[in-house]
Amino acid sequence: MTRPFDPERDLSISRIIKAPRAAVWKAWTQRALFERWWVPAPARCQVVDMELAPGGAFVTRIGEEGGDFQPHLDACFLAVDDHRRIVFTNALTGGWRPAEQPLITAIIDFGDHPDGTDYSAHVMH
Repeated sequence: MTRPFDPERDLSISRIIKAPRAAVWKAWTQRALFERWWVPAPARCQVVDMELAPGGAFVTRIGEEGGDFQPHLDACFLAVDDHRRIVFTNALTGGWRPAEQPLITAIIDFGDHPDGTDYSAHVMH
């Protein structure tokens, strides 16, 4: 599916990650791995909820400079297609509930590549 890109409101990145698609998928879907890479050090991530199914909650907290964890993302998975795609939005919270302050919808695609994983992320603001 081709998505129109709005340069004023969208962020899109594509990379070839030199790791198998299964490993990149695990980094997105296993809490402990996700917490290690989601935010740049020295910030820390805490996954509060990661229910990997349409309508499932996706809740993270961020800790900076040794401080307490603060709210970061309170979102809902729209699609979780095994090893292929993850789509989430913070326009909804878990259970398809409307959010108070929606900001993004993100589409994360994973594909095979001779050098590893063809990875792309399209975030619409």
